[in-house]
Amino acid sequence: MLDVKNISKTFNAGTVNEKAALNGLSLHLDEGDFVTVIGGNGAGKSTLLNAVAGVWPVDSGAIMIDGVDITRLPEHKRAKYIGRVFQDPMIGTAATMQIEENLALAARRGQRRGLGPGITREEQEEYKEQLKMLGLGLENRLTTKVGLLSGGQRQALTLLMASLKKPKLLLLDEHTAALDPKTAAKVLELSAKIVAEHNLTTLMITHNMKDAIKYGNRLIMMHEGHIIYDVSGEEKKKLTVEQLLAKFGQASGSDEADDKLLLS
Repeated sequence: MLDVKNISKTFNAGTVNEKAALNGLSLHLDEGDFVTVIGGNGAGKSTLLNAVAGVWPVDSGAIMIDGVDITRLPEHKRAKYIGRVFQDPMIGTAATMQIEENLALAARRGQRRGLGPGITREEQEEYKEQLKMLGLGLENRLTTKVGLLSGGQRQALTLLMASLKKPKLLLLDEHTAALDPKTAAKVLELSAKIVAEHNLTTLMITHNMKDAIKYGNRLIMMHEGHIIYDVSGEEKKKLTVEQLLAKFGQASGSDEADDKLLLS
């Protein structure tokens, strides 16, 4: 479904600040795979997601979704294939617009804009049903401006918007990092529920190793722009945080795990 083939990305090439963020990285995801991505600071996790999303072009290699080569497509043309939720709850929604207006924009993503009617009664009923699933009472607040919502409510809404059109690929970029622990747990549970219900192929970056083990059917660990560990199925389910730290030490050649990997 997703094929990342030997991609490389270097920032500030030819300067004293040159940084090789991705080094010949390859990754294949089957349809319905839910892959958690962990690694220390500077491992290349967000660079990988940004490369897939089209935030910046890769220097070499290819990226394909469902057999379509999207390597050179600009970010806005990849929108019909990809849904994304960012770390910052303020990104992904329009604060000055109502909840139903935000959902309508998400529902029309990738479509031509015209002068047809606005939000129909049928669409409102559909949005209410979708919002009810979140369990946050937002189904009764369709006309509330999004800027008045809490961070957790806003992130849950962003998650719903990203998955509304059932994208080929869902990217979750540390989407609970800015939330308090209780709210983060709620949003993660919602994420897993939505992914399972729609069988969405998903890449989720997290710094929380317990969450990386708990969620998804596959886990990859990155270090210096490479994938250094890839585990799935029953083997993943039996993993412990201690084992992951040991794997990181072995694969990276370091006796000390990166501080970021200890967040669990």
